[in-house]
Amino acid sequence: MEPHVAAAVEDPADQVEPHVAAAIVDVFVYVVVLNLFVEYLPKVISETFTLSLLTAVLLKGVLEIVVAAKNWVKARFRAASTPTGKVVAAVMLWAVLFGSKFLVLEVVALVFGDRVSLGGFFSVTALILALLLSRAAVRRLLRRPYQRAQGQV
Repeated sequence: MEPHVAAAVEDPADQVEPHVAAAIVDVFVYVVVLNLFVEYLPKVISETFTLSLLTAVLLKGVLEIVVAAKNWVKARFRAASTPTGKVVAAVMLWAVLFGSKFLVLEVVALVFGDRVSLGGFFSVTALILALLLSRAAVRRLLRRPYQRAQGQV
């Protein structure tokens, strides 16, 4: 490799922020998974690839909010010191996990109308699980060897 090329590759100022890179990879993973669902599940519809890409970006945003809400409720569950507090937090967790599917369906319908359909509750549940599992698998695959040995994301 030429010296000026090696210097450009090694310059920290030229590197992408890790959270930005992770978000971009997430969207690419979501596009692939979403298009597999479009291909193999008749209820999941996207009229064009561009709509699939935009849907993946929308799903990334909505699922980040859902995951943040889930983590907040899980922290409340852990912090609860009474049985009533644990039950309330458990019901809140169930509501976030259950309600998130309807949130995803409604947001996609609101933004894209009939041009994109994620099917119903069961197909969107399977889609969300596939998205999150695929995202975790790709992130695990892309970790540095040291991070893999340490169990870091």
